[in-house]
Amino acid sequence: MTNQTSEPLELSISNLGPIESANIELRPLTVFVGPSNTGKSYAATLVYALHNFFTDYAFRVRPYPDTDLSQDDIDRIYEWVNSALPRVTIEGNAKCLSHEMPDAIAKAVNQSLRDVARLNEPLSYEVARCFGVADASNLIRYPYGGKSLFSIRGSAPSEYGRDKRFQYEMELADEDARLTSSTPEMAFARINTDRWHIRHLQSLTEEFQVGKEEAARALIFDIARESVSRMVRPFSHPAHYLPADRGGVMRSHQAAVRGAIASASRVGLRPDPPAPMLSGALGDFLECLIDLAEPRYRRGDANNVLAQRIEKLLMRGEARVEESPPGYPSFFFRPDSWERDLPLLNASSMVSEIAPVVLYLRHLVQPGDLLIIEEPESHLHPAMQVRFIRLLAAAVQDGVRILITTHSEWVLEELANLVKMSALPDDKRERLDDSEIFLRPDQVGVWLFARGGETGGANVREIELDDDISSYPAGFTLITEGLYNRWVDIYSQTQDWNVHDSG
Repeated sequence: MTNQTSEPLELSISNLGPIESANIELRPLTVFVGPSNTGKSYAATLVYALHNFFTDYAFRVRPYPDTDLSQDDIDRIYEWVNSALPRVTIEGNAKCLSHEMPDAIAKAVNQSLRDVARLNEPLSYEVARCFGVADASNLIRYPYGGKSLFSIRGSAPSEYGRDKRFQYEMELADEDARLTSSTPEMAFARINTDRWHIRHLQSLTEEFQVGKEEAARALIFDIARESVSRMVRPFSHPAHYLPADRGGVMRSHQAAVRGAIASASRVGLRPDPPAPMLSGALGDFLECLIDLAEPRYRRGDANNVLAQRIEKLLMRGEARVEESPPGYPSFFFRPDSWERDLPLLNASSMVSEIAPVVLYLRHLVQPGDLLIIEEPESHLHPAMQVRFIRLLAAAVQDGVRILITTHSEWVLEELANLVKMSALPDDKRERLDDSEIFLRPDQVGVWLFARGGETGGANVREIELDDDISSYPAGFTLITEGLYNRWVDIYSQTQDWNVHDSG
């Protein structure tokens, strides 16, 4: 089991789509539950956009910021790079002479961290792209507010000192988008160069021989980038979005030409673009399906054992992909005991819904990544829903972060079981089915999206595990009680009618 003990990031949202206000902690397994059209998918898509932005942070802010460096600063940085940084020995190991960082570097890094104005456009663009709108301001919840806000905050890395917090906040308005940040001052004399690729450090040394100033700015930027990645972790890991009705998308993916995908990816790049054919999240899903046919796009098979368990316990068969015709994938399913493949479009809807999860886990998702699954219960019998959420919990144990949106009472009840199991001693837990699969309370966060705000929008609050009902109280019991009371009313009317008719 991978230990995931880092403090969760906090995501705050206001006036975004159906959401009036939300304060959410993103944990190893995060669950969004609530009635339809309350903003669950909006929040999930925003999380996806933030992952995309911070994963590619280094590429979005180039060229290097115009850090204020004097010639003395540049000379000190040059001396530090050439005399104090690690070197690769003959055996290929890094030999670290010193990690001490000159004050000039710390000062320049702090300035670089505060200079976030250049991030307005790329972050706003990524949000608009993922939602499939021409401009991020289209997401403002009208007419109740002239702007929308979202922010992420959390604890800074240990080198900043204890109890240090950071925040990035994006304000969306008709006129523009404005990003502000609050980051603690770097007050450390040593830096962890172990996180840097040694060859990259040595290449910087070589760059100094060509252009000291440019190389100095590159080094400052790399230190700042590493600091940002550590602050916003886990946002610095890739995210993968599996939309609702993914089975239907997989059945018809070959009809979705690359032009449609390109249209979604270009939203926000040109003035007054036409309405996109696809949201960026859906376009990314389709593009990943296409790329799966070519092994060079696959990241490995770190979760293949888990993928095989899902195939065995839920699908009762194997899902696979191959390139045919060139440029497009074909998906197949081979049921257990069959000697030939079945085209996925001829498989059951349950298989079509789960197949992308299997393929993503097998070929794309790595420990630390986020896998977003909308409505994992779709087309699944309640017994299968229970098994599925149990297997997703196993993925969390292996280091994969999971975010799901759901309307399933059975999903919440099994989550409650998994959390309750974590309190049992090992000898007691071993008597239960799948005794090795359980989650600690701090690994799970269930957030209820419900209308009732001052302006009629949805507010979001965390719901705690209720031992009395053995579940997370999301309102499903009220529906059950309402159905029972309706049955009593119908039964009572039937009895009255029978008495009246017999009279």
